[in-house]
Amino acid sequence: MSRHIRFNAFDMNCVAHQSPGLWAHPRDRSFKYKDLDYWQDLARTLERGIFDGIFIADVVGYYDVYKGSNWHAIREAAQIPVNDPLQLAAPIALATEHLGIGITASTSFEHPYTFARRIATADHHTKGRVGWNIVTSYLESGAKNIGQGGLRRHDNRYEVANEYVEVLYKLLEGSWEEGAVLRDRDKRVFTDPSKVHEIGHKGRFFDVPGYGLTEPSPQRTPVLYQAGASGAGKAFAAQHAECVFVGAPTKPLLKAYVADIRRQAAEAGRDPRKLFIYNLVTVIVDETDAKAQQRFEEYARYVSYDGSLVFMSGWSGLDFGQYAPTDLLKKVETNAIVSMVENFGGKDQQWTVEELARWGGIGGVGPVFVGSPATIADILQDWVEETDVDGFNLAYAVTPESFESVVDLVVPELQKRGAYPTAYRPGTLREKLFGEGPYLPATHPAHGYRDIEAVKRREAEQRASAGVAAAE
Repeated sequence: MSRHIRFNAFDMNCVAHQSPGLWAHPRDRSFKYKDLDYWQDLARTLERGIFDGIFIADVVGYYDVYKGSNWHAIREAAQIPVNDPLQLAAPIALATEHLGIGITASTSFEHPYTFARRIATADHHTKGRVGWNIVTSYLESGAKNIGQGGLRRHDNRYEVANEYVEVLYKLLEGSWEEGAVLRDRDKRVFTDPSKVHEIGHKGRFFDVPGYGLTEPSPQRTPVLYQAGASGAGKAFAAQHAECVFVGAPTKPLLKAYVADIRRQAAEAGRDPRKLFIYNLVTVIVDETDAKAQQRFEEYARYVSYDGSLVFMSGWSGLDFGQYAPTDLLKKVETNAIVSMVENFGGKDQQWTVEELARWGGIGGVGPVFVGSPATIADILQDWVEETDVDGFNLAYAVTPESFESVVDLVVPELQKRGAYPTAYRPGTLREKLFGEGPYLPATHPAHGYRDIEAVKRREAEQRASAGVAAAE
């Protein structure tokens, strides 16, 4: 039997997401992002296609790098307006039974104490089908609008993220013991106070002395997603992530990325096969190759040059509006998505600005696959075989059409080949993905926070030792 390929739907609580300009296509319905029935209908389609989940991206801020303003972002609806992703978890869960719901939330813009309650609540409401996509954020506008003045340097943001998830692990894994909630009506004891603990966290970036606010949810900590592809991002993913998203445009880049992540995960004491990696892809499929090509050409007529460069400028931190369309890209270090800039101007990526805009106009930074169901299945299987990637994070060109086409045409073809699941496993999202228990395994760093009193003693000893060393 062929290796099973995994799918997530890549979406955002906004218009046109990764394909600027295609909101104007007559069959696109992304303008309905404000309506819960839109999301519930989409979720039912994805569940019919046995997708692992819907992965909902997010940004806090707006894209104002291109030509030095946000004028084009607003005009083109380039991820503005954008709504809160976490509020979609409950309605999607009500419409489905199995579909995972990945929610993006930044470690840069919300305190971990309040976020722990929000994500645990969502895990309760969905009966354990929530994942958290951990991002550090890259938009200066977001940092300025919450009073930070500007973004921290790139690697420093991951220092914050490491402490942020440590606080989450303490609150969600350690604060409430198993069996703390008794619900004993006869004794009139709902919770045993001796089994609920202050976490006593005192760190470089956060002081969180007290108790977690929520009783343990079905997964305690939601499934952990991560999308960083820089050196710091990969190190973080290898340590913490269970599912990793990458936007590699070529097989050699993806193969190197997958091998590096798996190697680092193994060095961290984790099972590298229990870390699922999904590459960003847009699939344009129709009954025949010719019809699929016609569909691609139809979509391409709606691509916005300015809208595409709004994204490319925002993602890289480099204003492409200062260059002529025929100018070649140069490698430039920025404080935004370092990994993306590293692909610009390399030996294999000598693009003009106009070529970059066309390339990113449908589906963002990932590749676009065009063809019949058999052609698409061949391509996907070839990428899995050559790169060792586990699956694909599917962006849309036109929604819900892009997702419906994959579910109706590509999924049956892959299933016929024995290369795609035909049913969900029971249980929480973590159980559906990995076939084990609902909680993070003993090999994950979160497991070390389950005995929070032991953690506090150890940290107190470390602080005492550091104080003695400083005095000497």
